[in-house]
Amino acid sequence: MALTREQKEKIIEDLKEKVEKQKITIFVNFSGLKVKDFFELKKKLKSANSQLKVAKKTLLNLVLKDYDSAFFQEAAKLRGEIAVIFGFEEEILPAKIVHQFSLENPKLKILGGYFEGKFREPDEIITLAELPSLNELLARLVKNISAPISNFVNILGGNIKNLVYLLSTIKK
Repeated sequence: MALTREQKEKIIEDLKEKVEKQKITIFVNFSGLKVKDFFELKKKLKSANSQLKVAKKTLLNLVLKDYDSAFFQEAAKLRGEIAVIFGFEEEILPAKIVHQFSLENPKLKILGGYFEGKFREPDEIITLAELPSLNELLARLVKNISAPISNFVNILGGNIKNLVYLLSTIKK
């Protein structure tokens, strides 16, 4: 069933709103993906304050043309059944979720994305997804900062342990 003009205008307005609010946009080809798996991905993305949207490429191109011409040119080259993932709060988490899901479901293919004002190729999105999270990086930083102090404490404790060991040996 064909969409009416009002329905198309509503879809375009919705897409414009999402494109304006997004921090990252990822394009995926979902042809051959089971409906159950598709909704599972949608649910995972929703928990990360991201949204998966399927729209006709012509409507999507109308929105992207107004937003950024370079983005539009790259997005217009994409082929297949395309879904768009918008990340609204965090840049890396939607990429991580999609990448992990594509490893579990090979029918889902990452086609590229828009991040920090530039269109990114699929390998760049995958590299972004493989980066450690902010919490992991902070944990590593704290560990590296505290390592010299804890080593110093262990060295000082080692001298006392050796003295106690020596005294207990002498006592026996």
